[in-house]
Amino acid sequence: MVVCGIDIGSVATKAVILKDEKILSKTLCPTGVNPKSAAEEALGMALNQANLSRQDLEYIISTGYGRRAIEFGNKTVTEISCCARGAQWMGAPSGKVRTIIDLGGQDMKVISLDEDGDIADFVMNDKCSAGTGRFLEVMADVLSVRLGDLGELSLKSKNPIRINSTCTVFAESEVISLIAQGKNKEDIIAGIHSSIAERISNMVRQVGEKMVIFFCGGGAKNRGIGRALEDRFGMKVYVPEGPQFAIALGAALIAQQIKNASLPEQSGGQAK
Repeated sequence: MVVCGIDIGSVATKAVILKDEKILSKTLCPTGVNPKSAAEEALGMALNQANLSRQDLEYIISTGYGRRAIEFGNKTVTEISCCARGAQWMGAPSGKVRTIIDLGGQDMKVISLDEDGDIADFVMNDKCSAGTGRFLEVMADVLSVRLGDLGELSLKSKNPIRINSTCTVFAESEVISLIAQGKNKEDIIAGIHSSIAERISNMVRQVGEKMVIFFCGGGAKNRGIGRALEDRFGMKVYVPEGPQFAIALGAALIAQQIKNASLPEQSGGQAK
């Protein structure tokens, strides 16, 4: 059985193709101004990577910011459900995932799972870009560094500088002022990451902090934020390989579950 999950995010669109819970391909492309076109591109890339055609796909689920923009999907599912399912499947070496932190391009989500892996509670910051991928892009531009370098630079900090503003506009002004004062870039970046970790920890407290903590989304690729979160929580925060694909993977897993449920029950290898 071959299925696909497509996560159409505000910044990037991801596609994951599964066959019997084995990942055949996973691809990513910028969403841009046309979510439908981005979904088509991501799906086409994933099919090429897996040496498949569109006709080989038995079920497609779309999720994310632009999930209703595509017409070729069989069903839409919220990113909360898909994120929870993907995190469960990816797992963590230290035990069952109980708290999920998803840092995306335009929002942050914290999901609490119960002992059975079901969603117990969640909180989402989708009204303000503070602490999101977009926030980091603005800070990188102000500091004249590449977005992908922020994490490694912050790990070199010896004296992180506290950033008091959580609003993107005010934080930008604060960082510009610190640069004018000749403050060290590494210390400023570490302070930015610390402020993001503080914002996330406040969200975690709303749903109840539980071990094990799973960190996903594009923002999880930033090692500086991961370190800041560990300092904040005083515990290991697990980042899986390919954290930006957790939601698309979850969508594919749900697609497989739905498709399996629609098949005739098997008895002795024969359909009833």
